[in-house]
Amino acid sequence: MEDNFSTLKKLSFMLQLKSILIVGFLMVSSIQYAQYTDVINSNRPGESMSAFSVGKTVFQAEAGMNGLQERDNLLNQEAKGISTDLSLRYGAFFDQFEMILDLQYQYDWYKSPTVQDTRGGLKQTIIGAKYLVYDPFKNAGDDKPDLYSWKANHSAKFSFKDLIPAVAVYAGVNIQIGNNPFAFPGDKKISPKAMLITQNHFGTKWVFVNNFIIDKIMTDYPSLGLVTTLTRGFNVRWSGFLEAQSFKSDYYSDTFLRIGAAFLIRENIQIDASISKNIKDSPEIALGGIGISWRFDQNYERSLLRDTHALDAKKSKDKKAKKSKKGNKRKDEIELEKTK
Repeated sequence: MEDNFSTLKKLSFMLQLKSILIVGFLMVSSIQYAQYTDVINSNRPGESMSAFSVGKTVFQAEAGMNGLQERDNLLNQEAKGISTDLSLRYGAFFDQFEMILDLQYQYDWYKSPTVQDTRGGLKQTIIGAKYLVYDPFKNAGDDKPDLYSWKANHSAKFSFKDLIPAVAVYAGVNIQIGNNPFAFPGDKKISPKAMLITQNHFGTKWVFVNNFIIDKIMTDYPSLGLVTTLTRGFNVRWSGFLEAQSFKSDYYSDTFLRIGAAFLIRENIQIDASISKNIKDSPEIALGGIGISWRFDQNYERSLLRDTHALDAKKSKDKKAKKSKKGNKRKDEIELEKTK
């Protein structure tokens, strides 16, 4: 009887997965290209993933450290410690495609009525890839942002076209390495993860990102998740964000709220700070941390992205120069004839 119930539960989850994927593919259309800017575009300090890739041949590293406290009054359990996370991103093959390695290590002191001990291990190891399927900035005409300038890209006025999001898809694999004391019961050594990503740019300073996640697929406790992030750029250097992350499975469900800020040190270096808190009290979890993002893009060829505005402006300038040159020449000839 239990086997039949488990089979029905997995079948129901696969039907939900199928529905979400169908909706996702209906939302996307033809292949477009990624947007590259002259300033680093990091996924930190939030937990959401942006729709745009880093760009072909561009390497980006994003790392952070958090202090954490977890308390479960119902079970009389408590944990205090630190967690570190590292995300390595590389643009390969073409500008829309990005390969990603996500690592998370946690070390804490754990206390319960029967156990008092330290725990440590790789809590999360995910290898995945992201592909930008639709870019609303392509063929945007006069509303198209300057692909090479952050300032120019944040000087445009709001347009109803901004309601159309950029769309990307992500596929990855969870890999359990070594003895993971933080793994859920029934976790497999390898399990798939999929994500649909949407990203809107509202006006000059607001960015709205949504991640629709299906995780731990084909395990005893598959999970559905949503991460929603709203970011505001205050100026070229400073930005802040608000974020809500929810996930639901038969083993554990929760919602986290986050707030934080990022500061741009240089065009390729960003630092950040954030705090997180869940809404449950069993367990009650709080985190606070700092992070840094670094981009290496010296191998990136800007010619891969054609700035049509710059090309059109150059052509127009050349035509005016030629016309002016001809006009001056004719004027000189007329004055010469009058002299003769």
